[in-house]
Amino acid sequence: MPEARLRRVSSQRFLSAFKFIAVALCATAFLLPGAQAAKKEKPTASKTAVAKKAKGPVPVEVKRNASAKGPRVAVVAQRGGRAEKSERVEKVVRGGRNVVATIRKKNGRTVVAVQRRSVVRVEAPQRQSFGQMAGLHGTDDALDLKSSVALVIDQDTHEVLFSKNDHAVLPIASLTKLMTGLLISEARLPNDELITITQDDVDTEKGSRSRLTIGTTLSRGELLHLALMSSENRAAHALGRTYPGGLTTFVSIMNAKAKMLGMQDTRYVEPTGLSSRNQSSAQDLALLVNAAYADATVRSLSTSPEYQVEVGNRVLQFNTTNRLVKSPDWEIGVQKTGFINEAGQCLVMQAKVAGRKLIMVFLDSAGKFSRIADAERVRRWVEATHAVPGSPAASRSVSYQVAG
Repeated sequence: MPEARLRRVSSQRFLSAFKFIAVALCATAFLLPGAQAAKKEKPTASKTAVAKKAKGPVPVEVKRNASAKGPRVAVVAQRGGRAEKSERVEKVVRGGRNVVATIRKKNGRTVVAVQRRSVVRVEAPQRQSFGQMAGLHGTDDALDLKSSVALVIDQDTHEVLFSKNDHAVLPIASLTKLMTGLLISEARLPNDELITITQDDVDTEKGSRSRLTIGTTLSRGELLHLALMSSENRAAHALGRTYPGGLTTFVSIMNAKAKMLGMQDTRYVEPTGLSSRNQSSAQDLALLVNAAYADATVRSLSTSPEYQVEVGNRVLQFNTTNRLVKSPDWEIGVQKTGFINEAGQCLVMQAKVAGRKLIMVFLDSAGKFSRIADAERVRRWVEATHAVPGSPAASRSVSYQVAG
């Protein structure tokens, strides 16, 4: 009996020790795999840091995940030809056309990667004019003009003071509107008759813009003013479209008028000059300028510096396309400018220079302001060498060096 009691007491003494050992073993079995994994990742991280210092940033390849919804991207970091664990991009943000920011979660942190794409702009070569393709710009002249075609004539004596490729037939752009305006003025149609801009007046040849939107209603006189002063294409087209008999009849009358004036090298296909098939020569255009100068309405409207029209609740301000009109150095009787790529920069004028009434024609000038510079060069040359005796230009000493 005492022996049995001794054994029961011994087993109770070690029961608590057995429980402690069991708990310790369970904890070891649970924590050991995590510790081993951490031990393996630590050298890998250190090797990665060394590799970054030695070889620079790790290249990153971005691949779009076609099956993912929204802007999710799979990012794969490559090192030594081996792919690391891919991560999911949370958001892609575009900052303009050339900047893309990628936001992703990495090791519990938010990482933002910004990429800037290089853009190389390749400009299309400028379209050559008909004069350039014909080699007319290779013609030398005593005044070193930038226009490939030029003609200066004394309006009273018909003396040719200067000529350069004056028989060449080229596109004339908006110089066409001088004939359009002359015919509308001579037709004596009611200037107060209202005309509405329609879809037919929209430029489908060059796609040029206009401040006269479809539905704009102005008087014939207002449209004529804008066509001659500001070279308004829709205004000129509307004038031809509403001419008695329609646009086809008006173009036929344009060509008939050209023949009547002796313009043998001239052809018109529409009233604005947007078509490169509207063509003429400097000799023919000098005849047109002379006829336009005889029309008081064309003289007044073409040399107007500015004009305002009411369109609905707005007042639109239009200005002349020829800045010489506002210059105190010029006394211009009639003028018109023009430009399309095929024609280059064009200008025709009747002006009084050094006591002489001159008709000037400049076609296919290279450069935005070169036609104006050519006109200024001719004016100084005339004042220096062809001034009428007794005129202010002849009385004052002018030194002018002729290039050549």
